[in-house]
Amino acid sequence: MSSALIELLGDKLTGKDGDVRTADALADKTAVGLYFSAHWCGPCRQFTPALAKMYTEAYKAKGMEIVFVSSDRDEESFQSYYGEQPWLALPFAERSLKAKLSKKYKVQGIPSLIILDGKTGETITTDGRSACSEDPAGEKFPWRPPSFWEALGDEFLDGTDGDTKSVEEVKKSAKFIGLYFSAHWCPPCRGFTPSLVTAYKDHLKAKGLEIIFVSSDRDQASFLQYYGEQRQGGEGWLAIPNGDARKAALSKLFEVEGIPFFVIIDATTGETITTEARGNVSSDPTGESFPWKPKPLKNMSAGEGIASFNEELCLCVLLDGCDKQSVAACKAVLEPLAEAAEAAGSSTCFFYAPDSDGPVKQVRKLAGLGDVLPSPQIVLLDIPDDGGFYVSPATEVTAETINGFLEAYKAKALERKQLS
Repeated sequence: MSSALIELLGDKLTGKDGDVRTADALADKTAVGLYFSAHWCGPCRQFTPALAKMYTEAYKAKGMEIVFVSSDRDEESFQSYYGEQPWLALPFAERSLKAKLSKKYKVQGIPSLIILDGKTGETITTDGRSACSEDPAGEKFPWRPPSFWEALGDEFLDGTDGDTKSVEEVKKSAKFIGLYFSAHWCPPCRGFTPSLVTAYKDHLKAKGLEIIFVSSDRDQASFLQYYGEQRQGGEGWLAIPNGDARKAALSKLFEVEGIPFFVIIDATTGETITTEARGNVSSDPTGESFPWKPKPLKNMSAGEGIASFNEELCLCVLLDGCDKQSVAACKAVLEPLAEAAEAAGSSTCFFYAPDSDGPVKQVRKLAGLGDVLPSPQIVLLDIPDDGGFYVSPATEVTAETINGFLEAYKAKALERKQLS
């Protein structure tokens, strides 16, 4: 068993007959499921008996152990609910450890089942609940998600006349692959598609980009009409056939929750470069910064990296009331700090907001920051911590004010506030 699991869960777990050593209880396990649940939660009470049945009849024999991580409100409720469960549990008294686990795995709701590798402690999937529901017999256990190439498949439509192109041909001709999740019935998609077509034909194709349309259209006729619009003048990109199972696999792999959604992948390695290319096309239509590798310092006003708000600690410097010279000076201070944090492996995200576009006004409203000021406003958003945030008293952006703010956060010396 990996020492990482002991670091995650502590030295002891609660078993059906009392405390057990984590190292002994999880030794030789193929996978470990962290089951975030609570008795007061109706969906949890529905899912728990089903999961217990699957665990007892199939998963346990395949080398799976589950650890209940309780969100119950008191020890008595925990004990009562755990009495219905056949696996291990994190001791209820370990509230701080429970909070760390919830934050680490970005648990936004319960029931939630995180599947970890029993040897390395690395995450296999954060959607173990769906994996179990779809595979009660554990035939695909431990539910490792497919690689990009496995999900992408081998062949694509190359036009509307039945021609095809193989994935090997794509690899040979392209430097980058863009997956465009879209549909004709979606108004924002229809608004964005012409911009993408223009950017692709005029700039991005020459930079080595091959786009593959991943359709959410409801019928073949709609798909063909919309795909035809994407191939203006007989030129354009590839497509996965409408209704192909690859659409669901790719949507799940990239956690697509809304469309239009545009992803850029390295065609040589299959590694994801950015899942926010839709915003990049809008802000950089000529592709000057293509392939838009995420920068350590993100422009909040342009919508860069805002998915991180719900997942990581985010340092936000609001400059929407400052003049251009002040914005440039602050950016010059923040860029090396953000680069150093990324190089050190820090999960803290750095943002600056040069104007009031994007989510800036919403951040101001949620944090109760009041009127726009002619000086910088520095905020730490810790949304994974049940919507916490912290406001710096500093009105100047220097390495000392930023680093001091972050150090005070780590030392728990700041006043925690709650997003409204």
